[in-house]
Formats: sequence, structure tokens, C-alpha cells
Amino acid sequence: MSKLNGKIAVITGGSSGIGLAAAKKFVDEGAYVFIMGRRQSELDKAKALIGKNVTAVQGDVADLGDLDRLYRTVKDEKGTLDIVVASAGFVERVLTKEATPEHFDKTFAINARGVYFTVQKALPLLRKGGSVVLVSSLLHLKGLPEHGTYAATKAAVRSFARTWAMELKERGIRVNTLSPGAVDTPIIDGQFKTREEADGARAFFAGITPLGRIGRPEEMASAILFLASDDSSYSTGIDLVADGGITQV
Repeated sequence: MSKLNGKIAVITGGSSGIGLAAAKKFVDEGAYVFIMGRRQSELDKAKALIGKNVTAVQGDVADLGDLDRLYRTVKDEKGTLDIVVASAGFVERVLTKEATPEHFDKTFAINARGVYFTVQKALPLLRKGGSVVLVSSLLHLKGLPEHGTYAATKAAVRSFARTWAMELKERGIRVNTLSPGAVDTPIIDGQFKTREEADGARAFFAGITPLGRIGRPEEMASAILFLASDDSSYSTGIDLVADGGITQV
């Protein structure tokens, strides 16, 4: 039997990378998914790739009006919700001495504020026994130059999960985080000016990973499926680290 048969899911950042891989996995497991992303062209490609049981909503998680529109769409089309995966994220490499208020505000608006209100605004629709999965990062456990704001937002996401696990327990809603290591997604390319620089970063992270490689989006999707499904029915408030061993050995 499919693990998510009949479930309704929202996945932000669902047009590429980990979010898209999770959306594909969810549909394969019987769910109907609503994916949200900022670029309509990428959403159209994602919807075609997923192929069925998907609604694409263009929007930015930093815009509360866009989030309201997302959940109005869910309510109008399905009336209820079982799973929220907050996967939308932004990273810009900046040393602390060079960071601007604009950099700080944009990073927190998407990665922390966006996650917070993605979940808050889902609560009226979430059914008893639902699941919330927040995509954090191994960087909330490490110190990496040029990632000070990004890592701080991911630490905030980890904290949100603990609070919400307690606040929502009476409704049977579980809240967990996934902390990936380096994963081969477009977010790596977006941090560098050239493909050669991005590939150099991939090689660097592979070199410091005990498993000797960076992760694949499909591997993170499997971890998200575990957290979203009844396979993790006795887990709430946890941080599932999937980083090839970087923070563990």
C-alpha cells in the first residue's frame, strides 16, 4: 500500500531541488501535492515532470499575501491538508564583515520568517494527525565562513520544530526537521559565478564527507517521506541529519 495514499501535501520550494524531488516522491506514494515556487517557468517544468496529482502556485514565502493565496487554493481545491514541507530556501555567501542589512533581511525573510508563516498559515487546514517537515541544514551544527546568516536561519528552523512539536501535540500533529548536508541541487550553482567554481565546491564538500560524495535530491526526498509518513509515527521534535556523516564522525 502507498505510504501517503489520499494525503494532501503542501511543499514550498517545490519547483526544484529537494522540494521537487519530495513532490515527485509524494505523488508516487499516493499523495496530492501543492507546490509553491517563485519562478513560473520552473513551476511549469516541475508540474510537467510530476505529471499528475499536482497544483502549482507561483509565490514567494517571504510574501504573506502569497502564502494566503497558496492556502486559499488548497482550501478551494481540497478543503483540508495533511502534510506541510517547508523546503524553500535562500543562500548568499557573505563574510560577516561584508554583510549588508539587505543581505541579512532577505536571508531571514525567506529562511526563517517564511518558514514560520508557512506553518502558521497552514494550521487552520491541517488535520489531526498531520505532519510538518522543516528543511534545515547541517550548518546549524557547524561553523562555515560566509554562511553566518544562513546557518542562523537554519538554527531558528530547528528551534521552531521543538516549539511546534509541543504546541501541536494535542492535535496529534508531528513536527520534525531534516538537516541535509551538501546536496547536488541548483542552490549550489546559485552561490557561484561560474560552473567551474560550483563544481569546485561540490568537490570540496565531497572531500570532507565520510561517504565520499555529496547527496542526491532523491535521498533527501526519501528522508522527507519518512518524516511525513506513518513510518515515523513515534517521532516528533527530532532533527534527522542526512549529511553523509560530516557532523557525526
